[in-house]
Amino acid sequence: MGIFKAARWNHTCQLEASAKPRRNIGWVSSNWSGYSVTGSKGTFKRISAKWNVPLVRPSQGSSYSSAWIGIDGYGNTDLIQTGTGHDYVDGKAYYYAWWEILPASVTVIPLPVHPGDRMHALIVRRSGSKWLICLRNTTRNWTFRTVQRYTGPQTSAEWIVEAPQINGELAQMTRLSPVVFACCRVNGRSPRLKPSDGGVMIQNMLITSSPSKPYRAGDRFVVRSDSNE
Repeated sequence: MGIFKAARWNHTCQLEASAKPRRNIGWVSSNWSGYSVTGSKGTFKRISAKWNVPLVRPSQGSSYSSAWIGIDGYGNTDLIQTGTGHDYVDGKAYYYAWWEILPASVTVIPLPVHPGDRMHALIVRRSGSKWLICLRNTTRNWTFRTVQRYTGPQTSAEWIVEAPQINGELAQMTRLSPVVFACCRVNGRSPRLKPSDGGVMIQNMLITSSPSKPYRAGDRFVVRSDSNE
């Protein structure tokens, strides 16, 4: 895929300490929006969720985004994650699946992804440092699995829409249709998300992506980009 001539990384959460959260949102970042829960070392051993692949809307210049689940990356420099990418490059939209364990860059999953597809992702610790990464496209009827070594502290778990880094620079966030995260689970249970667990993305002094309040059960929310404000 020509889009991957540029080196592409998702990254740990880059908090903006000087920015003030709004609407009882707990944190502000230059690259993440969504929800993150935190705990002591070894707390998080399993995370899962379902989401829809959003539609990319045209932008001036290239823009990039990912929707994913992961363990770690909030308040530490480790991260294991899997999700979908939705970019706009040279006047064309690109959609794809991927997994990543920092500090390595994204590994593309060579299976079809289209806007509107329903994704189901799972990351679970098997034994020792062996972890299963599983991503399923229920619309296209494919499932990808890989077992990888991961030794991060397991102190956070998250459901995120991100603006990645391209060749070491923070990318412009893609203009997207809303991304609905549903059936969010951590350690096999509802995370019972609270507004204070959520964060907004700010780029160039503007909110570019923000989550809704969690639905009543605390396991579902919607992330909207600036084009939906």
